[in-house]
Amino acid sequence: MTWAAKLIKHKSENRIAVYFEKNQDLIARIKQIAGARWSQQKTVWHLPDTIENRERFKIEPLANSIPSLEGIVQIEKFKQWMRSKRYSESTIGTYSEVLKSFLIFYREKPVTEINNEDVIIYNNEYILKNNLSASYQNQTVNAIKLFFITIRGTKIDIDRIHRPKRAKLLPNVLSKEEVKLILNAHSNIKHKMMLSLIYSCGLRCGELLALQPVHIDSKRNIVLLKNAKGKKDRIVPLSPKILEMLREYYSLYKPKKYLFEGQVAGVPYDGRSLQQVLKQALHKVQLTKPATLHWLRHSYATHLLESGTDLRYIQELLGHNSSKTTEIYTHVSTKSIQQIKSPFDDL
Repeated sequence: MTWAAKLIKHKSENRIAVYFEKNQDLIARIKQIAGARWSQQKTVWHLPDTIENRERFKIEPLANSIPSLEGIVQIEKFKQWMRSKRYSESTIGTYSEVLKSFLIFYREKPVTEINNEDVIIYNNEYILKNNLSASYQNQTVNAIKLFFITIRGTKIDIDRIHRPKRAKLLPNVLSKEEVKLILNAHSNIKHKMMLSLIYSCGLRCGELLALQPVHIDSKRNIVLLKNAKGKKDRIVPLSPKILEMLREYYSLYKPKKYLFEGQVAGVPYDGRSLQQVLKQALHKVQLTKPATLHWLRHSYATHLLESGTDLRYIQELLGHNSSKTTEIYTHVSTKSIQQIKSPFDDL
């Protein structure tokens, strides 16, 4: 079991971020540490910055946990540049954190003197040595490339910075029977409605929570997704069955601003709470698969493909820029595979 930890600032508070490949056992252990929290923005588990936690995760002394003064100034300039380009706060936070780690590694070297060889050394001596994931390495490459575009007189050749080879992982998909069990697990109409809408429209969690009643067009049976991933608007078809459920839900809850609100009116439902809603549903129907909300989106796409929907339409419905992203669902669709007869049957 491998992990890496470092000091971060989270909401003006010193915290210890713990990075590791997704592992249910380690997540369970971290949850037992007092004050442990998950950051949706930084996509990392973080703990209180205490002496005990520093010793537990072998955190280096504070003096070595911050970039040079030049590095701090450059990170702030980079944040301002990204905001001026209207990058999302989530991307700004992620890029700033991975860039900070990179500049801490080279805190004794002027930023303009950093070259391509230094990037390779960092990959080997920090990312690979600490067994950090390929996705973390990819985020680092993205941040470094974007950062050095804004630096004048740099020795970095942007085009020579290569991304790590991506693992070709198949999306996790539930059967229609499993989806039905999950969606019917809750008697609470709000919980049932949220999970049903994610599956029936193939939504990302953030897209669901950003929905407002005005985005539901009952006349044309569509849902308008505003400022979805990549700041792209798109529309998806609305199931007549879902529309009936929505009308019942709306008459009961009468949301003020967002379609799904938490305990405070006008404030969107919390993403972590929604994941717990799914977790409770899995427990109720005794499904042991470690399903996430995104599994419902993957299942929507795969079930559309299996029912004969053209891949180009699925690409539009999911909001994918490239058809290559959508093509991955052809590898998990079982419609054709199930028709293949095993030679074992002829023995």
